[in-house]
Amino acid sequence: MMRWTMPAALLMLAACSGGQEEESGRDARAPISPLEKAERPAPAESPATAEAAASATDGARVDGDTIPPALRGRWALKAADCTARKGADLTALTIGATDLRFYESHGELVRVRESSARRILADYRFSGEGEEWDRRLTLELVDGGQALVRRDAGEGAAADAMRYTRCAG
Repeated sequence: MMRWTMPAALLMLAACSGGQEEESGRDARAPISPLEKAERPAPAESPATAEAAASATDGARVDGDTIPPALRGRWALKAADCTARKGADLTALTIGATDLRFYESHGELVRVRESSARRILADYRFSGEGEEWDRRLTLELVDGGQALVRRDAGEGAAADAMRYTRCAG
């Protein structure tokens, strides 16, 4: 009798596990669900920011699948890194249509959550120094497009916003 009790108990326990349920809806396919738990609410848009976005004259098309053209280019936390040779530009950030390149890491755009001509909130999959991680970033142009503010969300994210200067050319 005791010999049959253990296998029967295991079968009952397995039957109660419920397995994986199919979820429906757009968010069910999101590959970065752990970030949902760590998401910070977006700050309220100030009238100045709304006015700047409305007066954007670059005519750039925001397609929802790429980083807005106005944000693309080379940026640096320290202005000196704009002119530093490759490998010495430790705070440089290069933004492409679907990727972010830092000194020792690279982020691929996974999902755009919000986008306008001067701002994007999106999920990225990063790799660098033998590690991989997911991060949600907000990138927003300020000061007439000459500065970029980056806010990170998710596990291991920087607590404070970072301000980048646009590099020439």
